[in-house]
Amino acid sequence: MCGRDDAVDEEDRPEPGRTSSGAAAAGAGTALVRRGYRGRMARRWMLPILFLLIGLAMALKQVSTGSGGAGVALGLVFVLLGVALSPLIFPRSISAAEARRRSAADGRPIVYWRPGCQFCLRLRVRLGSAASRAHWVDIWRDPDGAAAVRAVTGGDETVPTVVVAGQPHVNPDPGWLRRQLIG
Repeated sequence: MCGRDDAVDEEDRPEPGRTSSGAAAAGAGTALVRRGYRGRMARRWMLPILFLLIGLAMALKQVSTGSGGAGVALGLVFVLLGVALSPLIFPRSISAAEARRRSAADGRPIVYWRPGCQFCLRLRVRLGSAASRAHWVDIWRDPDGAAAVRAVTGGDETVPTVVVAGQPHVNPDPGWLRRQLIG
């Protein structure tokens, strides 16, 4: 399943070497550390970077064996795959709270997605220029977005999940969503 991710992005845990005691325990408690932005950013870019590195290695091997044209073509294919799997081709993501606020004001759908998801990529490509008419929420960047998806899908982070007029639709037909955006 594309969006299934059993690991929780935000995790509250005591900071190593710190304990609560005395007055601190009465007020502030244990210091919390959030494994957040850095870990999610690394995960967002892992697959595209992997494609780029594999493509570079294969292209260099082709060039070293005397097949310069094949090496360049192979390298170009892997660069294009890396870009297609990256967050770069998606409209700029906003927070789930901001998407709900904007959707209530303008009636546009909210699309919950994540990088590397083939179904999200298919939806984005099939929507074409109409994709900019929706509010996009990257569930790997926004824990509230991930929680909203889990609430709709029974605990899974299945994406794309689209909310149109308050009604959630998990992995909807791209043609249907395109009609909702244009019509």
